Amino acid sequence: MPEVRVIDAEGKQLGVMPTSQALSMARESGYDLVLVSSGSDVPVCKIADFGKMKYEIIKQEKEAKKKQKTGTLKELKLSTKIGDHDYNVVLNKSMDFLSRGHKVKVSLRFKGREVTHPELGMKVLQRLIADVATAGIVENMPKLEGKIYFMTLAPK
Repeated sequence: MPEVRVIDAEGKQLGVMPTSQALSMARESGYDLVLVSSGSDVPVCKIADFGKMKYEIIKQEKEAKKKQKTGTLKELKLSTKIGDHDYNVVLNKSMDFLSRGHKVKVSLRFKGREVTHPELGMKVLQRLIADVATAGIVENMPKLEGKIYFMTLAPK
């Protein structure tokens, strides 16, 4: 890099100058010469405290990460012969997950010869869909794969 565009510590542009001159200006002011952008014909450098600049960048990245919404996938398991209390526990858990912004994967496993009556499993899943309608919607409709029904609920 024979020449660089220099910005001083206050943000004022000093113009294009040789790299050696920019380095000596930075040393005289007690700061570092930091490469800001190398994409253009003449790279852009800033006279600044490198440690402080690095700290500010890390701080900005952490703030951006905090604001980023991560919706994880939670899984709940059911069976065709689920009791009322167990069903209510699954219902409350799914409502809780949906209210927190998580997706819920519901799997209903058939045991033994129960798979010959898939309508029993669909009945349980339809009941769950109706009960969580206030907090979530069905993202993937119930689908039978082997001996397991799968469906995904998403928050409203």
